[in-house]
Amino acid sequence: MNGFPILSLMLAVPLVAGLACLLVDAKLARILALGATLIDLALGAVLWCNFEVGADQFQFREQSQIFAGFDWRLGIDGIALVLIELSVFLMPICILASRAIEKRVGEYMAAFLLMETLMIGVFAAQDLYLFYIMFEAGLIPMYLIIGVWGGAERIYASYKFFLYTLLGSVLMLIAMIWMAKEAGTTDISQLMAYDFPAEAQWWLWLAFFASFAVKMPMWPVHTWLPDAHVQAPTAGSVILAGVLLKMGGYGFIRFSLPMFPQASADFAWLVFALSMVAVIYTSLVALVQEDMKKLIAYSSVAHMAIVTAGMFAFNTQGLEGSIVVMLSHGLVSAALFLCVGVIYDRLHTREISRYGGLSINMPKYALFFMLFTMASVGLPGTSGFVGEFLSLAGAYQASSWLAFVTGMGVILGAGYMLYLYRRIAFGDQRNADAAAMPDLDLREWVMLAPIAAAVLWMGIYPESFLAPIRDDVRFIEARMAAARPVGDAQLHLGQPKSVEDHAQHKETH
Repeated sequence: MNGFPILSLMLAVPLVAGLACLLVDAKLARILALGATLIDLALGAVLWCNFEVGADQFQFREQSQIFAGFDWRLGIDGIALVLIELSVFLMPICILASRAIEKRVGEYMAAFLLMETLMIGVFAAQDLYLFYIMFEAGLIPMYLIIGVWGGAERIYASYKFFLYTLLGSVLMLIAMIWMAKEAGTTDISQLMAYDFPAEAQWWLWLAFFASFAVKMPMWPVHTWLPDAHVQAPTAGSVILAGVLLKMGGYGFIRFSLPMFPQASADFAWLVFALSMVAVIYTSLVALVQEDMKKLIAYSSVAHMAIVTAGMFAFNTQGLEGSIVVMLSHGLVSAALFLCVGVIYDRLHTREISRYGGLSINMPKYALFFMLFTMASVGLPGTSGFVGEFLSLAGAYQASSWLAFVTGMGVILGAGYMLYLYRRIAFGDQRNADAAAMPDLDLREWVMLAPIAAAVLWMGIYPESFLAPIRDDVRFIEARMAAARPVGDAQLHLGQPKSVEDHAQHKETH
């Protein structure tokens, strides 16, 4: 693959197909969109097979100057690889899930294909300004998807989504301009190893935090997410929860931790505090929801809090766990929104009380829904268990209180997800229209079965996903260790950082 611009090709295929969708009728637009996303999925498989674990950190590099000060610079490490694979895996499923869209189908498909280009661009960009353009431009197609093809309150939800995510990124752009001037380069791989002055790191970290915290989203800047999910069409919710929320976590890993390690250590207490509040508060809010989409949206905030708690523990288990939770949540939340979309297409309501006893007339649907519910809960053997176990193990090394509170969030998550499943799949069939709904058709099988296989694959053999990211996690750990002893960055609320520290702690006292 040396010299072959596979990343540029992956960006170009959906972009060209999206332009073509604007010129053809609805039926051909659907075929073009599905074909382009399947081509990118095939290219993603080539990318996966040719990525060399243990070789150079950044591979498949491409570079050409567009104009002075702005380079077309692409390349991926293991973390970017797994997130690109998640993106190309979900996109064909989103196209299949869009059968209910009947107005402006060509424009709808073009918006999704543009979204795919920008998502891959975010993870592949190795130039500071190129990353920013891809990161911010992703707002536009999602804004249109919610605002044009969304529900009754779509205008309010789309404006809220756009303003929240855009305002947080203005400070990040200012910080990027300063960084490029200070370091004399916009190459992200070089900036990751550059030591910015300690007095500047605080301000740079806060500027990036303003953007990434909204994108995650972290409490209390999470309120745009439930509205966006409820109003978005099914495929919009799938890609929003599956990939777009992961851009904030990717930003922390790519920028905040390696570029500003001193500030990351100093502000770890803030991230821990926000994470602990979020995981409890949003879990309790999810417990009382009557709208299925809103419940899953609040559960996403709680899961992202587990991600940030593990990430800022600054140890191997926490960092690896946070990345696996992002991947798992991308699959599971996407599948849960698809499950909601399946019955919404039949009954046109998301109210939990309108269903019940679906395991009687829709047993295949109930089986898939149960698997994804168990994965969200973190049942061993599913993807959810691997990520949550590693994240909690990493959090415990940072603080026993942090692990206790985030662990309570996992317990609450089991409560609201099992409560949701009981009300949907079990009990009496109170409504004749719900009892008359047919089971899954072939298209819905094709949507749900690959995600189910991926969830089980990640749960049974997580090493295939951990191996590509391991060297990148070690690099981040080394950056953090060089900036400041990791123990100094913890909350000191309970457990010492390691077994050795525990023994030393006992000897001292």
